Amino acid sequence: MTPPGDPGSPRTGDLSAVASRLRCPNCGAPLALEAQTLVCASGHRFDLSRQGYVSLLPPRARAATGDAPAMIAAREAFLGAGHFAPIAGALPRSDGLAVELGAGTAYYLAAVARRQGIALDASKAALRRVKRFAAVACDVWHEIPLQDGVADLVLVVFAPRNGPEIARVLAPGGRCVVVTPTPDHLAELRAITIAVDPDKSERLHATLAPLHHVEHQQVEFAMHLTRDDLRALIAMGPSAHHVGDIEYPDQATVTASVNVDTFASDQ
Repeated sequence: MTPPGDPGSPRTGDLSAVASRLRCPNCGAPLALEAQTLVCASGHRFDLSRQGYVSLLPPRARAATGDAPAMIAAREAFLGAGHFAPIAGALPRSDGLAVELGAGTAYYLAAVARRQGIALDASKAALRRVKRFAAVACDVWHEIPLQDGVADLVLVVFAPRNGPEIARVLAPGGRCVVVTPTPDHLAELRAITIAVDPDKSERLHATLAPLHHVEHQQVEFAMHLTRDDLRALIAMGPSAHHVGDIEYPDQATVTASVNVDTFASDQ
């Protein structure tokens, strides 16, 4: 199963359409696409990779590595099989500019962006697999490489969030939608997964200041998984670093349980 959404234009076309919304990490000026290079009025230049993504890390910043290729491949296989489709289906659609932080392969971005999208991630292995949208390597803990007030929707699904930066890039009336696991998420696999912090909800609101909370919903459903599905599910997440060789059952029913919270700025 392919990610939600219709096929898009070539990657350079996607990038050209949103380049002026991007922010030069050296001087903060808007960017423009010239051939295969993003440039700003000050002459700073950022070449597109052969796979179509561009790095907008700030000067002297240490490049964040993000998820490894094996984790990205497992995530693409699991999400491509449609197991988390109810989560994607619960997300609001955007007719403006949608931006996903920690986008990975942009599966969720494809579900929400009807027109324009920007996928931000530290993992070059992930950005190489983004097909429909502008793909940008960055470290969202430092800054989001977007101009002020340009994003109609910021999407954060199981990913890092930087409240002040999200508030800065949101357009007036824009929304930030955050998906986090509940304590019941993947409960049947608790012996081999990392437990969810019970205080995660309280910390969510703190990390998204100065945004205010406007809506909450819980999405919960059963997934019927094969042995290969289970392997991919474990391999695509943080538990992959903590489990060795284990024997998976031929099939299992596993609970997916997440909170979908919407935040807005005071603008």
